[in-house]
Amino acid sequence: MKENSYNKYSDWHDILSNSINRAEDLEKYMPVDKSVINSVTEFYPMRINPYYLSLIKNKADHIWKQAVPDLNEIEDKSGFDDPLCEESQSPVPNLTHRYPDRVLFMVSNQCAVYCRFCMRKRKVGHPFIVSDSTINTGIDYIRENKTIHEVVISGGDPLLLEDDAIDRILKDLRSIKHIEILRLHSRVPCTLPQRITKKLVAILKQYHPLFINTHFNHPDEITAEATLACAALADAGLPLGCQTVLLKGVNDNPSVMQTLMKKLLTIRVRPYYIHHPDVVRGTSHFRTTIKEGLCIMRSLHGHASGLCVPQYMIDLPGGGGKIPLLPEYIKSVSDGKIMVENFKGEIFSYPE
Repeated sequence: MKENSYNKYSDWHDILSNSINRAEDLEKYMPVDKSVINSVTEFYPMRINPYYLSLIKNKADHIWKQAVPDLNEIEDKSGFDDPLCEESQSPVPNLTHRYPDRVLFMVSNQCAVYCRFCMRKRKVGHPFIVSDSTINTGIDYIRENKTIHEVVISGGDPLLLEDDAIDRILKDLRSIKHIEILRLHSRVPCTLPQRITKKLVAILKQYHPLFINTHFNHPDEITAEATLACAALADAGLPLGCQTVLLKGVNDNPSVMQTLMKKLLTIRVRPYYIHHPDVVRGTSHFRTTIKEGLCIMRSLHGHASGLCVPQYMIDLPGGGGKIPLLPEYIKSVSDGKIMVENFKGEIFSYPE
């Protein structure tokens, strides 16, 4: 594979603008089947920025699988475009109101990398409309609904907006008296850490309590650059969580997941969720079984600090919301006692 250097670019704008969008450009760096890439990108666009491209070590490695189009995406006839029914639970454009006290507010349709497993494949990278008008309409809806106490700012990736736009959105939301918590979901600390500039951090730290959930799926994504980005955010008092997606061939391995969770703590990112892949059309080749996911969760208990153990979640099709899944540790209940299995597989009696 041809060496790719992203250090020649001046800033994050420059890195992003030199992203690979076509098979012909990707072929300059690695052997690919151009006909496959072109067939897939007719339906699901490709974007691999030079920084994230530099993390690919060889064809079909853990980073490749997340970023390079695969024929399975268009051959997959299972699943749904919108399995979580976000559209039907959107009272105004780009805002989903599923839970009584919080909303998901989409303010961007762009990402630094178009992940092949994306749960919003139907939208991200396509020209769905995000504009000042839709953002203002969303803020008005939030202002008028006083039962809303938390706003999850998402997209696309909200940190791909310009600094002034991010500042305005946060300022407008923070001015609403019944909004207590702002949460920002962004993958750029992983996929484009150069975006986390001093100016951006100075803007974000004005709006506490502001929580940032980022998204790392493999230990190889925790680079020196990502570490610096997360340190800048943490030093500004911004609590960092990670929402990892369980992906077949990427991290569906107890050892890999243990390493990832432990490395996240070293960069001051708290493991928050492991998401079982949603039933999204074009992503079935990434889906493991729930049984495999529970085995991975069991491997974390006892073999890693409690700080390393996130919740294992599924998001119910039909807009039913998220629920946690737990390994079964209670084996029986009788005669005033329960029989419990520990992380080693040993059975113990405990008074009920």
